[in-house]
Amino acid sequence: MPTTPTTTLPPSADERRRELLRTARDVADDLATDAIARDQAGKPPVDETARLHEAGLPAALTPPLRGAGTDWRTGCAVIREVATADSSLGEILARHYAHAWSGRFYAGHHDATDLEEEAVRGQWLWAGAVRAPGSAHDTGGPDLALTPLDTGYALNGRRPVDTAVTVADQFLVDAVCVVTGDVLVVRIPADDPGVIAEPADDRLGQRVAGAGAVVMDDVVVTSRQVLGHRPQDEESTAPFTALAEPALRLGLCHVGLGIAEGALIEARDLGRNTRVPRPLGDDPDLLLTYGELASATQTAAAVVERATGAMARALSVGAELGPEEPAAVDALVATAEAVTTRAALHITTRVLELADAVGLDRFWRNARTLTAHHPTAHRLRAIGDHYLNGHGRATAPPHLYQ
Repeated sequence: MPTTPTTTLPPSADERRRELLRTARDVADDLATDAIARDQAGKPPVDETARLHEAGLPAALTPPLRGAGTDWRTGCAVIREVATADSSLGEILARHYAHAWSGRFYAGHHDATDLEEEAVRGQWLWAGAVRAPGSAHDTGGPDLALTPLDTGYALNGRRPVDTAVTVADQFLVDAVCVVTGDVLVVRIPADDPGVIAEPADDRLGQRVAGAGAVVMDDVVVTSRQVLGHRPQDEESTAPFTALAEPALRLGLCHVGLGIAEGALIEARDLGRNTRVPRPLGDDPDLLLTYGELASATQTAAAVVERATGAMARALSVGAELGPEEPAAVDALVATAEAVTTRAALHITTRVLELADAVGLDRFWRNARTLTAHHPTAHRLRAIGDHYLNGHGRATAPPHLYQ
C-alpha cells in the first residue's frame, strides 16, 4: 500500500521568533565569556561581527517580508539580549536594524522590497548616519556632497559613523546635491574603492562598536543606490518617514537598558562568589540597594516597552500612518530615552560600589559614551513642549498609547 508523503510545514511566526531569541541568547552567552578582554583590547569588531554573521543575526534583523525578517518588538528584544552581554555589539545591531528599515522610510514600496530582499541575500551589515531634518549639522553646510554625472552622482566628503566603520557591508548616508540643493539618502557599498574607513582610537566606552568615520573620494552613486529624498524640515516630512529618527533612538534605548541589566547581573553574580561572613541575602542594606536598583531597571524596562509597542504599531500601519501619530510616538521615545539614560548611569555607578572587580567599570563607561550626545534635559523639554503645547504633529489617538 503506497505511503502518503509527509509535508513539512514552514515554521510559524511564533516559532521563528522563539528560535531567533534562542539564537540571541546563545550569542550573548558566547560574547559574555570574553567581554572584558575584548573591551580592554578595543580592537575593530572583526571577530565579533563574524560571530553575528555566523548566527545569522544581520540577515534576520531586517523588516518582516514574505516569511523573512523580524518584527519590531522581536528585533528590539534581540538587541537588548545581546547588549546585556556586550553593549558594543548591541549598538552595532541596533543601528543595523534601524538602517535596514530605511528603504521603507525613504523609498517607494517596490524599491524597498527589492532592497530588503537583496540585503537578506547578501547578509549585509548596515552602518552609517542619516541626519535628522533641521539638526544642528544641517546648518553648518554639507559634509557630504553629490555632484551630478551623466549616469548618477559623484559623492565626496567625510561622515562620522558610530558603529562598524571597518566591517560594514553597506553605508547609509544623506548628502546634498550641489546643483539642486536636494538632500538624498544613498547607500554606498563598503568595498567601493573610493570609500576610506578611519577607525576611532582610545574611546572611553563602546570600544568594540567600531566607531570612526568614512571618507568618500569620488564615489560613483548610481540611481539604484539612491533610496529617496530626505526632507528638509519637519513640516515637509511624510508621517512614515518621520519615524526614521525615533526608531533609531528607540533601538539605542534597548542598548542602554541592556547595559543597566548587564551591570546589575554581573555585580550580583560577583557578590555571590565573594566569601562573606554570612549569606549575601541576609544583609538588609544590600537588600535595600539591590531592591532600589532592580526597581529602577524594571521601571525603565516598562517605559521602553511602552514606546516599543507604540513604534511597532506605527510601523505596521506603513504608508497609511496618520499625520498626528509620529509626534506622539516621538514623545514616548523621548520619555524612554530620559528614563533609560538616568537608570543606566545611576545603576552602573552604584554597582561599582557593590563589587570590586576588574571590568565592572566598562558598564559605566559604555553608558556614558552611549548617552553623551543625547542630553536628558533636551529630551525632557521636547516632552514638555509636546505635552503643554502639542508641538510636533499633534496628539496621537488613544490606541497608540495602549
